[in-house]
Amino acid sequence: MNKKLFRNILRAVSVCCALLLFIAVLPNPLSYYWMLRIVVSVGAILVILNNISKTYWVVLFSIVLVLFNPVFPIHFYMKIPWIPIDIASGFLFLIEIIFNRPKKVKPKPIKKEVKKYERDRIY
Repeated sequence: MNKKLFRNILRAVSVCCALLLFIAVLPNPLSYYWMLRIVVSVGAILVILNNISKTYWVVLFSIVLVLFNPVFPIHFYMKIPWIPIDIASGFLFLIEIIFNRPKKVKPKPIKKEVKKYERDRIY
C-alpha cells in the first residue's frame, strides 16, 4: 500500500476515533459502546503499525488498545470512570495526528554560478 494513502486513511480513522470518543461522554445506547470499542481498537492498531519505531506512541496506544479491547472488554459498570478515559483517548488520537503530520520540505535555492573567464580580467 502506498505510504501517502496509508497516512490519509490513518488520519481519517484517527479523527473518527476522536469524535466517537468525545461523543461517548454523552448518554448513548449500549450498542454504541460496542461499536466504539471496535473502531477505537482498529484505530489504535493502525497507529501502532504506523509508529512502530517510536516506543512512546506504541506504549500509549497499547494501553488504549487494552482498555477498548472488544474481545476481552474491561467493564467499570459505571459511566463516571469512563469519561476521563474517553476524553484523554480522544485527545491522544488528535495529538498523534498533529505530531505525525508530514513536514513541509523547503526547496533548495538554486545558486547561479558567476562565470569568470581569464579574458575578462583587467590588469
